[in-house]
Formats: sequence, C-alpha cells, structure tokens
Amino acid sequence: MYIFKKILTHFLLPPGIFIISLIFTGAWFLHKRKWKAGIVILMLGCFAWALSIAPVSDTMIRGLESEYSIPTKVKGDVIILLGGPSRGPFTRIFTAVKLQKRLDIPIIVSGVKVSKHNGLKFSIVKHFLVDLGIPADKIIEEDKSRDTFENVEFTKKICVKLGFTNPILVTSAYHMKRAIMCFERVDIKVTPFPVGYIYRKDIPYKWNSYLPGDFLTASIAIKEWLGIMFYKFAYSGAP
Repeated sequence: MYIFKKILTHFLLPPGIFIISLIFTGAWFLHKRKWKAGIVILMLGCFAWALSIAPVSDTMIRGLESEYSIPTKVKGDVIILLGGPSRGPFTRIFTAVKLQKRLDIPIIVSGVKVSKHNGLKFSIVKHFLVDLGIPADKIIEEDKSRDTFENVEFTKKICVKLGFTNPILVTSAYHMKRAIMCFERVDIKVTPFPVGYIYRKDIPYKWNSYLPGDFLTASIAIKEWLGIMFYKFAYSGAP
C-alpha cells in the first residue's frame, strides 16, 4: 500500500500528471496510426520524465559543481559575495559571514537590490550581514549590476579603486563555473569558495528516484549551461 501511494502521488501531482498525460496521449495517437503526432508527443513526455528524475538532473548539475571544491585553507584581502536570485541565498550569506569573522576582511556584496526609506539606502542583504555581526563599515554594496558579467565588471572597479588584489569569491557551487569564467574575462584571479552543493554523491538512488519529480535542479543546470554558452559568445572579446 505504501509503494502504491508513493507511485500514485508522483503521477497525480504536477509535473507527473502532465508527463503521464503526454505519454498516454502520444500512445493514443500511435494507436490511431497518427505516427508523427504520436511520436512527437510521446518523446516530449519521455523527455520531460527524464528531466524530472534525480539521476538525470544530478548528472546535469554535477558537471557544473565538480570543477571547484571548498578550499581547506583560504587567504584573501576581500570577500566577493554574489547576490541576486539563487537557490539557497542564505548559504552564501552565512558562508561569507564565517569567512569575514575568520579573516577580518571586507565583504563586497554584488548584485544587491537597494531600496530607499526616508531618504536612506537600505538593502536586505546588508541588514542580514549586520544582524549576523558584520560591522557596517566592512560591507561594500554594488547595486548596479543586472547579471553575472555586470557583477564582475562593477566588482572589478571596486577592487581596483580600493586596492584589493586577492579576492575570495563566494557563490553557489553550480554558479561558480560561469562566475569564474567572467572574472577571467576581465583579468581578475579569484579564490573560489563554492557553497550550497545540490549534487550529493553519497546518496544512493532508489526505485522512487525514477518516478517523476520536479524540474528545479534540471532548470538550474540548463540555465547555467545556457549562460556559459551565451557568455562565451557575447563576451569573447572582453576585456
């Protein structure tokens, strides 16, 4: 009964119900000898199923996360904390806080959204950092960037202006590959400190790992790989 409930739940809730609907619709078209429509719809259903299961999405994200590991010893004169929408932003913040307290160096928060209240600038990230014990004068905000490459461009200007030469980069493990690529484009060498790993190699797959899940991990991986390809093309001439 437990296994039946598990299987039923995966196929009754999205995206499982849409995946199984595509597969059955494709099979119905094939039964009606509508070969082209049947094959296309059936393949769409199977493709969506594949993207939603852990073995496939883990493989996609592993290629992003395996290139850089957490350093055992780290030295630097500034921490670059990449902000913006991400999976697990608090992991980035907590890691930056731990590093700052250990090394007593400034934090550049890049990509933050700054709002004004009573004529004063205010950002949630800075508020969190201060609440976690980081002195306000150790926090440098960069609020002009809209994507990773602009994060890097504006952060470089800050580093050059203030004389920082050995930055430590804190960002999500899946995002590190694209971020490092951008820093290399503008001739800045950073010490990567990846956080928030999604892929867990020590967790074995079970039968229910092959039931339809969600597209979150796959969508993150696809976005990153597309971003890497776009940046290679768009910024090939930088700096």
